[in-house]
Amino acid sequence: MEQKSWLEEMNRKTLARQVLETNCYTQKYGLVLREEDAALLAQERTNVLKAERRVEFGQSIMPKIIYTFCDSSYVNQDNYCDSLARLQEIFYQYKNEMEDEITDDELLEFMREQFENVCCGDFGYLEGTCLDIFAQAIRAGYSGYRESGGKGEFEKFDIVRRWDRELYLEALMDLF
Repeated sequence: MEQKSWLEEMNRKTLARQVLETNCYTQKYGLVLREEDAALLAQERTNVLKAERRVEFGQSIMPKIIYTFCDSSYVNQDNYCDSLARLQEIFYQYKNEMEDEITDDELLEFMREQFENVCCGDFGYLEGTCLDIFAQAIRAGYSGYRESGGKGEFEKFDIVRRWDRELYLEALMDLF
């Protein structure tokens, strides 16, 4: 038991250091994590890995999440740490849901694109709709995302018709 605690503590310290190193890049977007934030994210990583029954070797996914989402329109200093913790949780959950068929980079690209363009920063919609539909497609054998690297994939599965100019004009014509 004692060795496990020592190993977990080393992993948390390593992740906290990696997270703090990203501040050099993210500060240009007005985002900086404090030591307490880095420690919290490291603890959340441990918790979510246990909850999802996953093991992570090598560098944590958190720096990639930070670099992927630091310039998001929906992430600011006030919600930065909480957003990262939520994105990390969603990431691991959907790695499992997609049965590890998708690479980390493909999943992050898909998450970022939907978060920015479809979900407008809504984690619930990202998780409960966009990623859920995409995970179902992947489990059913869809592999077209490999060619696109995860870009532009959701439109192929989206069942919600988006409000756009053409839809507006169509609705306007129906009124008259």
